[in-house]
Amino acid sequence: MEVKKIIGVSQAQLPLAAKEIIDCCARENVWVFDGRMGAGKTTLIKEIARQLQVEEVVSSPTFSIVNEYRREDGNPVYHFDFYRINEPEEALDLGVEDYFYSGNYCWIEWAERISAYIPEKFALIHIEVGESDEREFSVKIVDDGKSQHV
Repeated sequence: MEVKKIIGVSQAQLPLAAKEIIDCCARENVWVFDGRMGAGKTTLIKEIARQLQVEEVVSSPTFSIVNEYRREDGNPVYHFDFYRINEPEEALDLGVEDYFYSGNYCWIEWAERISAYIPEKFALIHIEVGESDEREFSVKIVDDGKSQHV
């Protein structure tokens, strides 16, 4: 199982780390961002969105569950936050399967709350908070439970 690790990332180094993550994950449509509350999932997503030329202001969809943004080329990007989902079936009411299989980028926070509905193949970006508030990112491509080289 090959995992790409990006360690010791400060706020100033976030753009470079985001570029590495984009390079690793660009061919996947569904990206799962995993980490404890306050680890920086939304902050990382904001930087990735900036680099992928998302035109709107990116914010956490904690209350709306999903935010839709447009890239400069007109293609949509969907940003999900399932923290407030009580039952996984609530995600079906939102039409998550249509989003996940649309061919557009879907960035997901708190995916473990709807794990049964995540596609078999996705990019997993795990965030750990290290010493001095630096971040460590682990990136892998998951395909039917088997990691692929990134």
